[in-house]
Amino acid sequence: MSDSFDFNIDGKIALVTGASSGLGWRFAQVLAQNGARVVACARRVDRLQDLMEEVAAEGGNLQAVAMDVTDRASVSLAFDQAESLVGTPEIIVNNAGIAVASRVLDMKDDDWLATLDTNLNGVFWCAREAGRRLLASGKGGSIINIASLLGKRVLPGVAAYATSKAAVIQLTKAMALELAKHNIRVNAICPGYILTEINGDYFDTDEGRAMIRTIPQRRLGDVSDLDGLLLLLASPASGFMTGSAINIDGGHGLVTG
Repeated sequence: MSDSFDFNIDGKIALVTGASSGLGWRFAQVLAQNGARVVACARRVDRLQDLMEEVAAEGGNLQAVAMDVTDRASVSLAFDQAESLVGTPEIIVNNAGIAVASRVLDMKDDDWLATLDTNLNGVFWCAREAGRRLLASGKGGSIINIASLLGKRVLPGVAAYATSKAAVIQLTKAMALELAKHNIRVNAICPGYILTEINGDYFDTDEGRAMIRTIPQRRLGDVSDLDGLLLLLASPASGFMTGSAINIDGGHGLVTG
């Protein structure tokens, strides 16, 4: 079988940030279900313990490590721990992020700074650390940055979030260009509206239901809708892909912005 059909990640070492809930939880779970040795990272280590037990019950391999992506020392220490536990991560999913809803003129300085610090700086610290360690180990790898449809389109009240995710898309392209010669691929997933524990209450409101009606497929995404793209980018099947920022949004990007 040629590499273009090789979705096998069995035995690969993966690191997922923001794995204590939502998309990160699902990413870590799916990678483990498909044979990767996963290091799940988050500030809420108690939630990671629950994830570790769930994956173990499914026969997967997952270790829990504390990481605050806004703290460079914490990022470096987490990678040290990952290497001690399972080796140098070769699949890195930069998922940790926050969203603060606020109009520009009403936005608090701290909310703006916190959003950029987590969503942009955190991705940079982790991706840079991953790239340096892959280079030192002589291994190729796949860095997968979780951006957003709102990195390409805007809506009222999301200036900080949209700006941070647009920057992540450009960072993805810049890193991809510089790291391609080292067999390190960098791509971004740009989800549309995906139903998670964080946004469920909003989408049960009249405003939320109106938002759903603007999506061409007339539904929210499920976390499982991202599984296929995650495995594509993590595996040799995407060996000739780097610098891509791929929408997975039910067609929403066709009609917004």
